[in-house]
Amino acid sequence: MSVKIHYQNTQFITSAPDIRHLPADEGIEIAFAGRSNAGKSSSLNKLTNQKSLAKTSKTPGRTQLINLFQVSPGCNIVDLPGYGFAQVPIEMKKKWQKSLGEYLQKRECLKGLVVLMDIRHPMKDLDQQLIFWAVECQIPVQVLLTKADKLKSGARKATVLKIKNQATEFNGEVYVDAFSSQNGLGVDTLRNRLDEWFAPALITNEEADGE
Repeated sequence: MSVKIHYQNTQFITSAPDIRHLPADEGIEIAFAGRSNAGKSSSLNKLTNQKSLAKTSKTPGRTQLINLFQVSPGCNIVDLPGYGFAQVPIEMKKKWQKSLGEYLQKRECLKGLVVLMDIRHPMKDLDQQLIFWAVECQIPVQVLLTKADKLKSGARKATVLKIKNQATEFNGEVYVDAFSSQNGLGVDTLRNRLDEWFAPALITNEEADGE
């Protein structure tokens, strides 16, 4: 059964400092994570066709809460804190890293991870660590190479191919696609991937409604 989700209906639910303050661990969650300057908020806004669902900050690294959005009953998107911004105290970086790892390893309803990377600076150490964590937890990963409009077509295709080849080294379910919140490149691909990951919860909801 194929299910289409109306991402424009996505609503903000809550912010939490760590997983202990999140709602019950049930349904399906798909998390978005990336370096502080990877364009995560813009990508979420483009995905949902909303201008300010995810707040963009002029100071990368400022938003250090886990933000939860409901796409549909039982289907949530989780906006994880940005990581890797240089102008942040080392202790704070360690705290974020710990909460990221804790979320990935302990949150049972997490069924997919979207890792966003600036296409001009992909696969930094923390990006790779995040993918390794997900693969170890048997969570599928969608790598979005953001700001793809900044590169010409040939350079963009070459970078996507290079990162796809690199992604095979993780020995897990890792997809790689170019993305631009400016011109919409890759938005449909992302929506289709999320539809697939959210499908079990939606099918369960439809079966429950039909009883």
